[in-house]
Amino acid sequence: MTVRTADRTLSRGVLYVHSAPSALCPHVEWAVGGVLGVQTNPTWTPQPAQSGTYRAELSWTGVAGSAAAIASALRGWNHLRFEVTEDPSPGTEGSRWSYTPDLGVFHAVTGIHGDIMIPEDRLKAAVVKSALGETTLENEIDKLLGKPWDDELETFRHAGEGAPVRWLHQVV
Repeated sequence: MTVRTADRTLSRGVLYVHSAPSALCPHVEWAVGGVLGVQTNPTWTPQPAQSGTYRAELSWTGVAGSAAAIASALRGWNHLRFEVTEDPSPGTEGSRWSYTPDLGVFHAVTGIHGDIMIPEDRLKAAVVKSALGETTLENEIDKLLGKPWDDELETFRHAGEGAPVRWLHQVV
């Protein structure tokens, strides 16, 4: 769902904090609240996939581009794993951002059904790298689709099934 108000296009998405140490949880709340302009009060639950860490899910509504701002606010924090999505809105594509301490940030453009859309130039570059023998086409496509991030986050995703979700709306 997309809403347009006074020259501001609003979109919505979800922040999945897959794992954060307890000391980092309030900082995540402050960072996300600062981006969205609302106080966040997520329900933190223990993350069974990594002892001593917690997880939370926040559904949000905000100005288009908020997912990128959230990812920027959270990236680089040691011991934090997260994903943030944003639905497409008029004039903007959807997006998915993933972060792990070992891999850093992955970004992909997503279509209306959540599929990753790979730009033509990136596909051409993957074919050239493969043809030059630098890598295999399969490895390059896996990177373009974010497979290394999916592989690392999969355990954390399943450990959070059934966890509560809180909806956040940006004040405009």
